[in-house]
Amino acid sequence: MCCLLTSLFFLGPRAAIIVWWLLQPVRWQATFDNFILPLFGFLLLPWTTLAYVVVAPGGVSTGEWFFVGLALVIDVLGWTGGGYGNRRRLAGAQ
Repeated sequence: MCCLLTSLFFLGPRAAIIVWWLLQPVRWQATFDNFILPLFGFLLLPWTTLAYVVVAPGGVSTGEWFFVGLALVIDVLGWTGGGYGNRRRLAGAQ
């Protein structure tokens, strides 16, 4: 199981979401009422979705919101870091 988790970490959060959803669909059903939120989470905020699924079924306490917020920051940095790293490819950007 440890090797599976490590390989999913290297493949990325979207691969982890798919495999975890296939292995434990009841946990995902307990976390989300419909299919729309996990789908948007898969597409836009995969680390936040994974963090929320880890903490949500037992109820989210104050300390657990820190980890969900940290995952949100990682997702936002992933979106903005690509633009910052490619800023020299844009015409006219200095």
